[in-house]
Amino acid sequence: MKHTSSILSVIIFLICFSCKKEELPINITTEDYHNSVDKLTEVMIHDIFSPPVASRIYAYPNIAAYETLNQNNASYKSLGNQLNGLTKLKSEKADASTNLKLASLIAYIDVAKELVFSKERITAYRDSLYSNWKTLNHEDFNKAKDFGLEISEQIIAWMNADNYAETRTMPDYNIYTDDPSRWEPTPPAYMKGIEPSWNKLRPFVLDSAAQFKPITHPKFSLEKGTAFHNELMEVFNINNAIRAKGDDSEEIAMARFWDCNPFVSVNKGHFMFAKKKITPGAHWIGICKIACKQTNSDFEKTVYAYTKTSLAVADAFISCWDEKYRSNLIRPETLINKYIDLEWAPILQTPPFPEYTSGHSVVSGASSEVLTEIFGDNFAFDDTTELPFGLPMRSFKSFRLAAKEAALSRLYGGIHYRAAIEVGLDQGIALGTLVNAKISFLK
Repeated sequence: MKHTSSILSVIIFLICFSCKKEELPINITTEDYHNSVDKLTEVMIHDIFSPPVASRIYAYPNIAAYETLNQNNASYKSLGNQLNGLTKLKSEKADASTNLKLASLIAYIDVAKELVFSKERITAYRDSLYSNWKTLNHEDFNKAKDFGLEISEQIIAWMNADNYAETRTMPDYNIYTDDPSRWEPTPPAYMKGIEPSWNKLRPFVLDSAAQFKPITHPKFSLEKGTAFHNELMEVFNINNAIRAKGDDSEEIAMARFWDCNPFVSVNKGHFMFAKKKITPGAHWIGICKIACKQTNSDFEKTVYAYTKTSLAVADAFISCWDEKYRSNLIRPETLINKYIDLEWAPILQTPPFPEYTSGHSVVSGASSEVLTEIFGDNFAFDDTTELPFGLPMRSFKSFRLAAKEAALSRLYGGIHYRAAIEVGLDQGIALGTLVNAKISFLK
């Protein structure tokens, strides 16, 4: 009897040992990475982050994932000593058997949770993934976790030195002035100007926030025939003409598709609430996802594409906001209501910051240049980014054409003058070109 029991014990041990030896590495796919980016977008929409702040939130987790994946990659270079303030990272907890894809996803999530208000939402998402990964292969998970957190800790330390925390206590925008050209809050919420000190952040690629300082906007004047007055009347007349076409016009469809305003205020009786949407940066992150999936990009290229796009978006906001609070230009809505038509309202709700240059134009120009460099010119795609928000798909023959439409949509929406659109697009293109030339991702 004892002999039989001993044999059974040996058999059970051998079976367990055999099973353990046959455990496979945890399989992390591009879909897992897309899902994590989507989760971060979902939390940002819930928390209603401003467009500039949202751009920062996208950048650091993607950089963490990219660096975790590419400390010793044969095809991709580390961004250490390439991005402002980012030195070469220490990577002592990885060896040839470390699951780098898993580690990069762990690093992404760990950095992401430090950037949002609703940290518990990211933590709950992380814990559900951790539980599944531990079950699949505990040893593989632990090794990847150790390395991923080693990199994320260093990225967080670098992140915390970008001057963001200091800007939280800097002065608000001063709306009290006798200057008739100076921006002032707009209906219906009359919110204060957001992020007036955003140009104080450390850029990622730019030498300074003012590196692509645009030409000055047309001189403010309400005199008929002047360049500024002509642009003001163009906004007024175009919006009136669009409304006359009806709510289903192509121009209104274009304006609404590219609205991407997380500050839309809805009035219901005595109540006012925010209608939650993605930011313009999030829209281009969504286009990046579409391009990655359409080309069946592998995990490494997917992380590379997200990282490069998020860098361009983040520096585009720093560059644009530097000009916005330098020129402090008044919005069309304010002038039209004061001097032309008290009842007039733009097709889109005016966002709460100065007019020049157009943020959508700068961000779209920059994003389109880096995406073109990654996926090629004449890259046709169906943009389904706005489907979750009840807006139909729009199709484009290239990223650059999409950027041009995004920029022009701000005129159709009634919230920007033409100069802000055209100069802003050039500003973004110049910035995207810099990212392509200055930062070397590929070996």
